[in-house]
This record gives sequence, C-alpha cells and structure tokens, in this order.
Amino acid sequence: MVLPRDGLKDQDGKPLHYDKVYTIGEFDLYIPKDENGNYKEYDTALESYGDTTEVMRGLIPSHIVFNGKKGALTGAGALTAKVGETVLFIHSSANRDTRPHLIGGHGDYVWATGKFINKPERNLETWFIPGGTAGAALYTFKQPGIYAYVNHNLIEA
Repeated sequence: MVLPRDGLKDQDGKPLHYDKVYTIGEFDLYIPKDENGNYKEYDTALESYGDTTEVMRGLIPSHIVFNGKKGALTGAGALTAKVGETVLFIHSSANRDTRPHLIGGHGDYVWATGKFINKPERNLETWFIPGGTAGAALYTFKQPGIYAYVNHNLIEA
C-alpha cells in the first residue's frame, strides 16, 4: 500500500488529516503437530519444510495473530489514542480474508482495498479486506475508554 503523495481525500476531494498511524498485520500460521498433538520443533526452517507445507495445504491455520504473536496489541503493545485524535489504521492480511472492526468505534472513512483513488466508504462498523490486500480506515476518537480492534469473523475468534 502506498499513501497518496497529496494526502488522503474525502468523497468530495477535500483533504483528510490524521494524528497517527497504526499498522496491523494479520498473520495465519501453520505449525505442525506430532502424533500426541504437541507442536513440533525443528533445528532449522528447512527441516520443517515438508511438515509445514502439509499443514498449509489443509488451509486451517494453527494460529491467527495480529502483528506476529498472541497479545501483540495488548498491554505494553496496546494501540493508544486520545479523545479528539484521528487515527489511520492500515490492516493487511497475506492469505485470508478479514473483517476489521473497532469495538466502540467505526471507520469514519474506509478504503477497504487500499485504492485511495476511489472515494472512501463512510461510517462502517466492519469492513471487508480480501486476502493479499491492505485496507485503511480513519477514525476520530470521541470518548475515552478501551476500544478493541478485532477481526469480526467471529467463528475464528
């Protein structure tokens, strides 16, 4: 995804501004298990290749995480914003479709497929990002509190 040199625009071509940017990478991991259901360990990545490829062909990830590991966006890694700040969220997923949702907020302006030449969609609670795509959403925080950023494909939650 490449942000436009002349900045983001609303549906009427007027400039949009943001105070900070957060990039969220959604990763699907495929880790082989042994006959007892325990995750296997390997000395090298090459040694794991055959088993990992077999797990990947099943298309069922062992883990789905944001920014590379469980809990990466919680605690010390939590994304923060103050009331009145506008945040640009950039969300990518290499292989799987995803449905970002900011619980307590929404996407004021959304470019779900990262095509900034297109007019943004407005006021979406959840937006769809196809696998292999990065999408972006702007949100201005209106109230203090904890906002959870999730993949709203709840069957995978």
